[in-house]
Amino acid sequence: MTVNAPAAPTTTEPFGRPVGSHPPATRKPGPRPERGSSPREGQRVRPLTRRQIEDHLQELGDLYAETSGGGPWAWNQARSAFLRRLAADARRPGFELLIAETTALTGCAYGFPVGGNGPWWEGFDGYLPGRLLRLAASGRLFVISGIHVPSRVHRQNQDRAWNLARRLQRRLLTDHDAAVAVTLVTRSDHKTVEALRSWGWRYMEGDTPRTAPLGPFRVLVLDT
Repeated sequence: MTVNAPAAPTTTEPFGRPVGSHPPATRKPGPRPERGSSPREGQRVRPLTRRQIEDHLQELGDLYAETSGGGPWAWNQARSAFLRRLAADARRPGFELLIAETTALTGCAYGFPVGGNGPWWEGFDGYLPGRLLRLAASGRLFVISGIHVPSRVHRQNQDRAWNLARRLQRRLLTDHDAAVAVTLVTRSDHKTVEALRSWGWRYMEGDTPRTAPLGPFRVLVLDT
């Protein structure tokens, strides 16, 4: 599944003993391992420079197609649209794209810090309360444009700090010293909303079916 809207350790911790080392003579019982995959299984998170993004467009497009669902025809259409949006976002000041990788690309998240005015407000007009506008003016509001991860990431261990989506979004906020992240979600995209909420996102205070601003989108908020 794809979410359009990635602190956390920049790399996974090493696992296993170094080659040539010897196990201890006795081994005390330790805590039971957590269920499901963890960062120790090798997913490294790192940022790409703009030049590296250009060099990895093929892989990023493939990742988007694989995580967005639909058949091959839908992949081609969605893939092209995704790459156009990514190219536009990458030109924004402060833009950052994080990738997760093992021996191949396994996920990505990206976004940009925002100020009190500018072209980024397109789509957010009328949606943000004064508190978030003040955060934007102070440089501590961050737009997460997209989180693209395998479907298992939002089906398993969503509340774990090492969940890949949580790691990516937390790293973006930490890198930019942001207090709050915001993202726009199509109002009818209940699957995306459900995934985001499982990773800690929430509706804006007072956002109910009666009070939410009219329009095709709704805003979700993520606090640090």
